[in-house]
Amino acid sequence: MGELRGDDVDRIIEQWMRVRPDADVTPLDVLSRMTRISRQLGRIRAEAFQLAGLEPWQWDVLAALRRADGPLSPKDLIAQTMVTSGTMTNRIDNLVASGLVERVEGGSSDRRVRLVTLTDEGIDRVDVALDALLEAERRLLRGIPADDQARLAELLRVLSDAMV
Repeated sequence: MGELRGDDVDRIIEQWMRVRPDADVTPLDVLSRMTRISRQLGRIRAEAFQLAGLEPWQWDVLAALRRADGPLSPKDLIAQTMVTSGTMTNRIDNLVASGLVERVEGGSSDRRVRLVTLTDEGIDRVDVALDALLEAERRLLRGIPADDQARLAELLRVLSDAMV
């Protein structure tokens, strides 16, 4: 592996190579860094959402509704946020109680179909959160040239596709 470049993952890899020289630890080079970046990014995103008075889970639901630019069914929200139906029901109930979303009739002949839509307050809050998020993420990426960012995005897309 040669000289250590000095980050935590390099040190972890070096330690594994010392105690388990028989193990091929090369996946750690990429995936351990991704794990650490994900944790740090989660904290940065949570701080951005806090500026709008939102929790990350609230952002997930509100952002899905804002992107749709109209009402969504709970089933659509479940698909976009990857949570269970019980969890989504609780989230919608909480957001209704907070005045950020409301349930509306689905417009179909089945009166049991209820859709979820943003209130004006919900739109305002998700827009504030988006602006804060984009600013925080721009700061994170500012030292990386645009062509490197594009190359990294493509490599991450390839990895994401491989995980499906």
